[in-house]
Amino acid sequence: MRTAISSEAREVARAAAQWLTLLESGEATDDDHTRLQHWRSSDSRNESAWQKAQLLRQRFCGLPPTLAMATLDRPDLARRAALKRALGVAALVPAAWLISRQLPLDVWRADLQTSTGELKRLPLADGSSLQLNTASAANVDLAKHRVTLVRGEMALKVPGSVALTIEAPYGRIVVSRSEVCVRLNERDCRVSVVSGSVQLQPLHGPMMTLQAGQQVSLQASGVGPVGPFDALLPDWRSGVLMAQNQALGDFLRELSRYRSGLLRWDPALENLRITGSFRLDNTDRVLSLLAASLPLEVQSRTRFWVTLVPRKNIA
Repeated sequence: MRTAISSEAREVARAAAQWLTLLESGEATDDDHTRLQHWRSSDSRNESAWQKAQLLRQRFCGLPPTLAMATLDRPDLARRAALKRALGVAALVPAAWLISRQLPLDVWRADLQTSTGELKRLPLADGSSLQLNTASAANVDLAKHRVTLVRGEMALKVPGSVALTIEAPYGRIVVSRSEVCVRLNERDCRVSVVSGSVQLQPLHGPMMTLQAGQQVSLQASGVGPVGPFDALLPDWRSGVLMAQNQALGDFLRELSRYRSGLLRWDPALENLRITGSFRLDNTDRVLSLLAASLPLEVQSRTRFWVTLVPRKNIA
């Protein structure tokens, strides 16, 4: 099974590849160079990704820089143009390779995708409705009545009697006249039935029916125990993150799925309790609300590097 890569690592790798491609295009301005330097210095992970991109460029470029420059200085315009094109391709190869190491090709090629923090609702031609949560990807093949969850989380509502089958790494979910949420985690696939009932076909074990209000984990070894699911509570489908006397650490791990960059917190904050409903369209505001209601402070090195620490007592 492919090792899961964090959304932060994917964002950093993608940014490094984009910067590399821009510089190699020859169209980067002085302002672009300044912004690149700021990006590199704002986070040690950015600098590390940039150095890897540069190293890959050197490995993939077949010509030494001195030879390339000498050739470009020759008056043969056709030769210069051909070499520029070759260098452009050579620059794009490590950029694409760098991203593909962090973001698998099956995600790149998916029919439907969302970026970090993006939520998307899509009506399907058969009358069904599909929603994608943050950093998710899915393929849709209505001719075969099939939806494949490639990454992340989705909700599928099928109002008619013609079933759609959700393909996931650990089994299949057959949806008809029902609504279901499916979340792909590193080691399992969580299935939550919002309305109606669905048929589960695990890779191992017998088929089973899951009713509205029930939730289960599909795993490589089979189906986990059935638990309750409160479909009446607002959740990501409504753009809301709910917490009911939840440990702050668990809440922040969930919130970080909707933020680009790095979100850290002092271990002393891990077991603080939190209750409330929080809009997902402004995670900075969520952090401000946490600081206003809990004994913590928000420290921002940059927009993409935020740390929560215990609030200092002022005499």
